[in-house]
Amino acid sequence: MSTGIDKTRPIIIVKKKAGHGGHHGGAWKVAYADFVTAMMALFIVLWLLNTSKPVREAIAGYFKDPSGTANQTGSSQSGTGENLTVTKDNVNELKDKLEQALQRMPDFDKLKQQVEMTVTSEGLRIELLETASGTFFDLGSPYPNEQGRELLITLAQQLGEVPNKISLEGHTDSKPFAGNGDYGNWELSADRANAARRIMQKNGLRADQVSQVRGFADQRLRLPDDPENPSNRRISIIVHYLENPAGEEKPGEAEKGQEKPEAGKEAGEKQKPSPAEGGEKH
Repeated sequence: MSTGIDKTRPIIIVKKKAGHGGHHGGAWKVAYADFVTAMMALFIVLWLLNTSKPVREAIAGYFKDPSGTANQTGSSQSGTGENLTVTKDNVNELKDKLEQALQRMPDFDKLKQQVEMTVTSEGLRIELLETASGTFFDLGSPYPNEQGRELLITLAQQLGEVPNKISLEGHTDSKPFAGNGDYGNWELSADRANAARRIMQKNGLRADQVSQVRGFADQRLRLPDDPENPSNRRISIIVHYLENPAGEEKPGEAEKGQEKPEAGKEAGEKQKPSPAEGGEKH
């Protein structure tokens, strides 16, 4: 007896999926991006805390002036000397600026122990020191080698932007100069200082910026207890404070100097030269 049901017909089961409460959008992407940015900033801060001071200053200088043109003055290589006036109050600004410029030199890490900057009563003193393994002048030569030239050029480009006077000094150790009997440490120290002056004036220093070039031989040793130490051989560059540049008289000194000879003449006394008028003999 037929029941009327076709057993060969397939049974179809329909399943309905429960719908979501709506499309959430990309809000999670924004939150994730903020999280990644915050983590990157954290790692950068941690890295900066473990770097040296010159590196931190160089990075800060980049963010202040990414194009590197803020310090440029004038239209020539030597500039106008109006960028920074070095006084006792802001001499550390020049020191920091020079350190940043030197840090950008290739392979400066090998030379950084040979460059010493000291704030003194006369100004900023920059010492280019020699070592047993690293030199700026070949032994016995009055001319800077490639490393010495590169360092002097970098300093000249920065110092040419200040209006302050510059002095250069040459120093040797106490070892007798082996060579011509008419040429010794006095001549070598003066020639090295003068060679440094020529390079710096060709690469940034203004023609009227250098006030003195002096050679001291071994009379002003950096290490008096070790007179033959290589670091006694050095070139010193002094950036004088603007209040009393080297070689210039203070206000009122010229008038006083003129009054004294007249008074001596009236009294019939012979005027004796002062130590300042006699100069320094080498």
